[in-house]
Amino acid sequence: MSLFIYNSLSRTKEKFESLHPGIVSMYVCGPTVYGHAHLGHAKSYVSFDVIVRWLRQSGYRVKYVQNITDVGHLTDDADEGEDKIMKQARLEKTDPMEIAQFYTRSFYEDMDKLEVLRPNIAPAATAHIPEQIALIARLMKTGHAYEVNGNVYFSVKSFEGYGKLSGRTDQEAHQSGIRVGIRSDKKDPSDFALWKKADEGHLMQWNSPWSTGYPGWHLECSAMSMKYLGETIDIHGGGMENKFPHHDCEIAQAEAVTGKPYVRFWMHNNMVTINGIKMGKSLKNSINLKELFKETDPLVIRFFVLQSHYRSQLDYSETAIKASKTGLEKLRETQRRLKEQPLGTGVFDIAPFQHRFTEAMDDDFNTPVAISVLFELSKAINAALDRTEALSEASRQDIEAFLDKAGRETLCILKQDDLSGDRDNRESVKKIDAVMTILLELRAEARKNKDFVLSDKIRDRLLETGIEIKDTREGASWSVQS
Repeated sequence: MSLFIYNSLSRTKEKFESLHPGIVSMYVCGPTVYGHAHLGHAKSYVSFDVIVRWLRQSGYRVKYVQNITDVGHLTDDADEGEDKIMKQARLEKTDPMEIAQFYTRSFYEDMDKLEVLRPNIAPAATAHIPEQIALIARLMKTGHAYEVNGNVYFSVKSFEGYGKLSGRTDQEAHQSGIRVGIRSDKKDPSDFALWKKADEGHLMQWNSPWSTGYPGWHLECSAMSMKYLGETIDIHGGGMENKFPHHDCEIAQAEAVTGKPYVRFWMHNNMVTINGIKMGKSLKNSINLKELFKETDPLVIRFFVLQSHYRSQLDYSETAIKASKTGLEKLRETQRRLKEQPLGTGVFDIAPFQHRFTEAMDDDFNTPVAISVLFELSKAINAALDRTEALSEASRQDIEAFLDKAGRETLCILKQDDLSGDRDNRESVKKIDAVMTILLELRAEARKNKDFVLSDKIRDRLLETGIEIKDTREGASWSVQS
C-alpha cells in the first residue's frame, strides 16, 4: 500500500514520496507563547503527532521541526497592532522573555500529558535573528524587498506566485491590506513587513542594517525551516487560518531567494468549534487545557480529537466529551477482558483488521476510520470471548501486538499498563480481581438480606477510589473509571 496525503497547494490527494529516500523533512508552525495552551492547540498538535508517528512506523526517519514564536506576531496577525508577547508582558507587569519562557514550559507540560512527541528541533524566533536578517538582505539584493524609514517590506508584485496556496489574487491581498490599515510608507498595501523599526520604549529590539527593531512574524518560519531542513522540505503543517497571510508569505520569501519549490506537501488542520461556534481567544470562548485536564483524562481529550479527521472541524461539547470517555473505556474494557480470560485453542484472525487500519492511515491519516476499526475489533474480540472455546496463546499475542502498535504507538490512546503485554502486572491484576470478587460476594449477600445500607456503602466507598460497580440482570460487574 502507498501513502496518500491531501496537498493544500494542489487541492488533491497525492501519493507521498519523500525528496530524499527514507527521510522526511517536516516543519509545523508552533505556538505563539503568550498564554496557556487551549483545545485548538490540542487539535493541531495531536493531529500532527499522529502524522509523525505513522510516518516513522512506515519506515521513514522524520526530522521534525516545530518553532516557538516569541517575537513579531502582532495582534492583528498582519503588520499592525502590538506584539502579542509584549502586550501580555505589560498586562502581567513583567518582561517579554519571562512571558515567553513561562508559557513555553506550560505548552510542553500540556503536550506531554496529551502524549504528543517533542519535535527533533524546537527553534525560537528570538534565537534566530541573524538568520532572519540574512534572509532579508538576500531579498533586498534580488529586488524583492525595500526599505522605508527603517522598515523593510516584501514587494508582493515582485513575486508572481503570491497567493497560490490560499487562492487569493494580488488584488484581494491589496484590498485586505487596505482593510487592516497597513502603514502608509508601503509602496503597495498588499506588501508585508520583514523588519519593523522599534518605537521608543519597545522592549524587544535588535540591531540590523536598516534600524534597531524586530522581525516580522512571517519571516521566522522561512528562515528557520530552511536553516534546519533545507531549501525544499517535504511537509509543512499548520492551521487552516494560517494559509493567508502567513503561509503565502512564507512561500514568497523562500521561493523568491532560492527559485526552488519551498514545500512539496502543504498540510492544514481545521479549527475547533464550541457548540457550532468558532473557538478563539479573541472571542473569549477558548478552552484552557489545564482547566480541562482537571475534569477529564488527557487521553480522553486525545481520543476526542482523533475521532475527527485533521482536515475536519472538531465541535466541542460536554456531551461529546462524555461520549469519548465512554467509547475509550469500552476499548480499555475489552483489553482487560482479553488478558483476564484463560487460554484455550480458539483461533482469531487479526489480519483483516491490520489491513484496514493501515489502509485508513495511508489514506491521508484517516484517524476516524482507524478508530472505527478498533471498535469493530473490540466487538469481534468480545464475541470470540463469549464463545465457550477460549482463545489460543498465539491468537491472543497477535491481538495484543496489534493493539499495542495501533492503539498505543500510533494513535496513543491506550496506555501501556492497559495492555496484556505488560506481564509484570499479571499477578497484581489477579490479586485485585480476587479482592473484588470477595467484595462483590459480600455486597450480593447484603442485598439478599436487604441490608441496603451496607450494600450502598460498599458501592460508594469503591466509587471514591475510582472503581465503579454496575448492577445488571446477569449480576454485578466492576470497572476502573478513566
